[in-house]
This record gives sequence, C-alpha cells and structure tokens, in this order.
Amino acid sequence: MTTPAPAVAVIGGSGFYSLLDDAREVRPDTPFGPISDPITVGTLGRRTVAFLPRHGRNHQLPPHRVNYRANLWALSELGATRIVGTGAVGSLTNTIPPGSLVVPDQLVDRTGGRPQTYFDGPDVAHASFADPYCSQGRAVALRAADGAGWSAVDGGTQVVIQGPRFSTRAESRWFAAQGWSIVGMTAHPEVVLARELGLCYVPLCVVTDLDAGVAEGTGVTQDEVMAAFAKSTARLRDVLIATVRDLPDRPSCACRALRPEAL
Repeated sequence: MTTPAPAVAVIGGSGFYSLLDDAREVRPDTPFGPISDPITVGTLGRRTVAFLPRHGRNHQLPPHRVNYRANLWALSELGATRIVGTGAVGSLTNTIPPGSLVVPDQLVDRTGGRPQTYFDGPDVAHASFADPYCSQGRAVALRAADGAGWSAVDGGTQVVIQGPRFSTRAESRWFAAQGWSIVGMTAHPEVVLARELGLCYVPLCVVTDLDAGVAEGTGVTQDEVMAAFAKSTARLRDVLIATVRDLPDRPSCACRALRPEAL
C-alpha cells in the first residue's frame, strides 16, 4: 500500500524528525538543482506530512546559500498544498521579548542576489503578494498556540535580511523606526516562491533575542540565538503538532487562486 501524498509540509530545524511515524526519506530531482537535504515523509496523527530541514541536517547551508526554489518545488511535486515554516527571529521591540512566538502577517524584503522567482523567462508573470501569509493557516496557528499554552503575537511585519551577519545597531534602529516587529534571514524568498506555486504558507517565528538596536551590550551572537531556540523547541513542537493536525483537509483561502497562471 502506497503512502498518501503529504498535504502539509514543514520547513524548519531538525527536531521534527522524531515526531513522524513510518518515516521514509525521498530526494526528488528538481529543475533548479538539489534540495537542502532529503525530505522525510511520515505520518503525524491522521495526516501524512513532509519535513525538510531548511539549512540541511547539519546546518551546513547559510541563509543566502539555501536553494529555496528547489526546496519549494520539491515539496509541491510531492503533493504538499500547505507549508508551515518555522524559524528563529530577533525582536525589534521590547514589547516582544525573547521567548515569544510570533505569527506575522506582513513581510519586507531586504535581501539581495537570491533567486526569488520561477519566472525567469520566456514565461513572465507577476504574483500577487499583498498579503504574503495564508490568513486561514495563520488563524489555525494562533488557536494552536493558545491551546498549547504559548499564546502567540498575532500579526506584525518580519523584515528579512541577507545574512549571514546580524544587523548593525543603525540598521536595527531603522527597521524598528519603520514599525517592523521582527527580523530574520529566510522568509524571503521562501514565502514568495510558495505563493508562485499556489501553496499556503503559515509562519511560526520564535523570538530568540532582542536585536542590536534594542539590546544593550555586544549585540546578537550566534551562540545566543541557537541556545535560545533550543530552549523553545519543546513548546514549538506542541504548537506545530496542533497546527498540522487542525489545518483543514481542503484549504478555502485565496492562496491557490493567487498562483500565476503561467506556471
């Protein structure tokens, strides 16, 4: 008996592997080169789920070297219609302290040089991206967080920087002055590529630090971020399990309709 296609895919860190029953690995070929690492497909409750480690199992890929186009294409080819993306972010305000969970509703791109579209020609199309994240999926994630006892910040803007370096204090203060909430390194182009493929994208952002323009002292360090994210892993798993469980079998949002017809 063949395993059903995974309707939901999770992109994130390595802590999700152990949650899947009957797990098997696949490495689909894509027109855009290799994916970050093999995709694990298994069952979580009643649902078949695909899991892809964004940076590779050994965290060997920095944000600007992740092959986002291959990753999203492969998950779509496997049958995924919804993506739950987890990631570590810094906070641009004291009102969102480390240890918070944020489900943003907006995104600002400050990256450069990353392939960010499937439409390189001769087919040309322009994806609608006014509301980057799936409204239906966000609502499910917020309820899941409440149920798991880790109520999330509802909404806010994530600014995506190129990395792998962290922001200067001046950059961080400028981001905060625009009214943006959190800063990360991977949501773009991941989210826009999902939109081009007609995939719903649900963000779960774990705040690991106050960004350089907010915090005192030496600023953000990699060790600080990794340690803080590790402390939140168990709670994030609970929210992730409930989100995957409660996503509807058939999305009724507009995400699929916003997929450009040329693809």
